[in-house]
Parts: sequence; structure tokens; C-alpha cells
Amino acid sequence: MKELLVEKLSLTDESGRQRNYAYSVLIGEKNVGSFSCEDYGVKIEEAGGDCAVIPDITVSAARIDDLITLLIRNAVTPVTLADVVSDWL
Repeated sequence: MKELLVEKLSLTDESGRQRNYAYSVLIGEKNVGSFSCEDYGVKIEEAGGDCAVIPDITVSAARIDDLITLLIRNAVTPVTLADVVSDWL
């Protein structure tokens, strides 16, 4: 599986602590019968902290681009990633 870093964000939490997050798209391969195609997932990693990975969300590059843009725009953290992706699906 390949990992494509899309963006890094530096955010301040409620207590005033600086937190740094890396948002990545995961690119894997899925076999469907005699066909093979790319599948996409997402990863959010906090520097020195939590990491959340959700592979194999979609086979559409346009859909994963929409999702990663949504995650970055709303500063989604590793803790809330699964809930956001579940609602998005």
C-alpha cells in the first residue's frame, strides 16, 4: 500500500497546546474477479500521538479527493476520523 501525504496542519487545542497533524491518502490494490483496480483510504497522524487509518474506502479517486478535502477543511483528528467517514459514506 502506498501513502500520499496531502497536507500538514498545525492546530491549537482547547488548552492552548499546539498539535500537528498529517493527512494522507492510502492507495492499495483490489482484485475483483479477473480485474484489478486501485482502492483508496485515508490516514490522519498526529506528530508524537494518535494515528487513525481507514483503508479501502472507495475505488473512486474523485470521491477520496472529496473526502480528504473535507477532513482537512474541518480539521478532523484521528480520534474522530472513523465517525466522520462513517457519516460520509
